[in-house]
Amino acid sequence: MAGFITTMVGFVASFAVVLAGLFQVGATPSQAASGLLALSVCVGLCTIILSWRHRMPISVAWSTPGAAMLASLAPGSFTFAQAIGAFIVSGVLIVLTGLLPGLHRLLTKIPVPIAQGMLAGVLVPLCIRPFTSLGTITVPALGILLVFLIGLRILPKFAVALSMLTAVGFGLWHIGANQAWNQLQVLPQLEFVAPEFSIQAIVSISVPLFIVTMASQNIPGVAVLSSFGFQLPWRPAMVMTGVGSGVGALFGGHAINLAAISAALAAGEDAGANPKLRWRAAVSSGGFYLVFAVFSALIVSVANTSPEGLFQAAAGLALLATLASSLLGAMGDATWRLSALVTVLVAAGNLTLFGIGGAFWALVAGLLTHFIAERSARR
Repeated sequence: MAGFITTMVGFVASFAVVLAGLFQVGATPSQAASGLLALSVCVGLCTIILSWRHRMPISVAWSTPGAAMLASLAPGSFTFAQAIGAFIVSGVLIVLTGLLPGLHRLLTKIPVPIAQGMLAGVLVPLCIRPFTSLGTITVPALGILLVFLIGLRILPKFAVALSMLTAVGFGLWHIGANQAWNQLQVLPQLEFVAPEFSIQAIVSISVPLFIVTMASQNIPGVAVLSSFGFQLPWRPAMVMTGVGSGVGALFGGHAINLAAISAALAAGEDAGANPKLRWRAAVSSGGFYLVFAVFSALIVSVANTSPEGLFQAAAGLALLATLASSLLGAMGDATWRLSALVTVLVAAGNLTLFGIGGAFWALVAGLLTHFIAERSARR
């Protein structure tokens, strides 16, 4: 049951974010379905292998903050093939983080307020969608918002999942009302995408995707496992998730990583009184991801046939807690507060210069602001 709940929370609560990100970088519905299928399979297999091999509840997930970063890019900035090339580069960087201790140390030197500010900035446009959607799809948007708020009061762990399921329900109702059942695709199918490598795409996608995946997923994932007494095998975990990211990218997936929030569901006491046996919960979670993968094409076709903006609104609700956490992390240190704020605003504004997207320039602007204004002020 702990494994099933882990998968439910990880999959249902964030699949709409993944779809929003893939559609934003030019994926067709069939490519997005293939990407969701590839991610589900890679997550499931990596979770099973790592947990079984190391006898630890090592949960793997797709990069939800990374998908949110993709959703913040300007439409048409890159072709999907160029995005795939950038995904592969990000996977290579994750592998190198496991193999090269120096790269890991360099990553940890990125100031937390700047990294959190970049994440907060890319989340802002998505997180306002549930509220702006009230003016265009009033009834569905209000419905998922009410379910989310009531869920927070009654079943807080499942509030996001319930709102996602409500969005699916509205989508099915819309399809039935328009007699569009023939547009639904049931059987999933992997679709190979030949990668193209572009410097602009690597800087705009690979670097921010790598940073938010490491800072918002992998490093917190290690901390979550440590809090339950498990010492994560860093190198094997990074190599496997990096390779999984690269392989999944060839079929449309963006990145996989250590689970952070959902990791506690398989590593905590709900997964069993004996910590030495909790790895079985993670293994079962990986198995359920493989089962959920079967429904990837159906989920994408429902989302694609639903009222425009419905699943983007649900994705925004799924990211509210992450936005709040990243804003707190960005503004917590007074000595970095101005530079963190600049980082948030540049990322939220999605400044694009020389073909390079806003997430990268947000990092640059935040660091420059700190070294010009805040460091000199302290002196």
